[in-house]
Amino acid sequence: MNLKGKRVCVTGGAGFLGSFVVAALRERGCTEIIVPRKRDYDLRQEGAIDRLFRETRPEVLFHLAATVGGIGANAQNPGSFFYENAIMGIQLIEYARRFGVEKTIVAGTICAYPKFAPIPFREETLWDGYPEETNAPYGIAKKALLVQCQAYRQQYGMNAIYLLPVNLYGPRDNFDLESSHVIPALIRKALAAKEAGLPEMVCWGDGSPTREFLYVENCAEGLLLAAERYDGEEPVNLGSGTEMSIRQLVEQINAACDYRGRVRWDTTRPNGQPRRKLDVQRAEREFGFVASTTFAEGLRKTIEWYKRDSKATRNGHVDSLSRRPEAAAIQQTG
Repeated sequence: MNLKGKRVCVTGGAGFLGSFVVAALRERGCTEIIVPRKRDYDLRQEGAIDRLFRETRPEVLFHLAATVGGIGANAQNPGSFFYENAIMGIQLIEYARRFGVEKTIVAGTICAYPKFAPIPFREETLWDGYPEETNAPYGIAKKALLVQCQAYRQQYGMNAIYLLPVNLYGPRDNFDLESSHVIPALIRKALAAKEAGLPEMVCWGDGSPTREFLYVENCAEGLLLAAERYDGEEPVNLGSGTEMSIRQLVEQINAACDYRGRVRWDTTRPNGQPRRKLDVQRAEREFGFVASTTFAEGLRKTIEWYKRDSKATRNGHVDSLSRRPEAAAIQQTG
């Protein structure tokens, strides 16, 4: 598919990943890009979705909108995380079918993988067990959309593809400590702790779980390459193929932020899934995607953006929680 000249709808297009997808679409010559905002189209409401499709008539749909958060947010909101992610996706895919959208690209989540999936995670093992409990409702809601895409392809001939991005990071990420994932939370806390002169930071768990991270611009490129070159029914991982422990991650972020205090691990808090590392061969084989940004480079760009553009930095504000070492706890990603 040549995306140039297509009328493209990007749900979540004003968000973290979506904003980079929109920018990449513009670079490819797309001039008609629809970014539905919640105030205009609440995607949890069927009437709003119907109105969106009637008013905009998209030819291509990227479904990136999601209700997401770290371990704490998942634990506090399992019902709403399940409902909102399921209802948005199910209705959007159904209306894309009804309105004859040429191609639908759905972003899933690696939280859908079984808790003890063999390393590296291969797409074939997606159904071989139950997800990690703290984010299972979110993961299962998103995995249901894969089933829907495959069922609609079989019954209606709908061209819908499903991608599984690994944990993302980069500029414009969510740095809210109540809902952010691990990298922005650590960056914010490390910089605040440095500014406040705190002797230590407290991190959840024991630091042993591993994660894989993908720079957000690379993920956006992977989604567009899939839209252009992939028409298969099987899910495809999007990742960097590089695994690191949470302990190593904390060390790298603290070094990059020049925070030299101690790290205390609160082992009464959950670790989350033990390991995450993707097999990324299918993405390279099917549509030529290989992550191009090293973690060190991506981390540097993310920290620079936060220092320059975050509201806290602009206002010269130090998070009041960071004044007490026992409050500087970091939630790991789901």
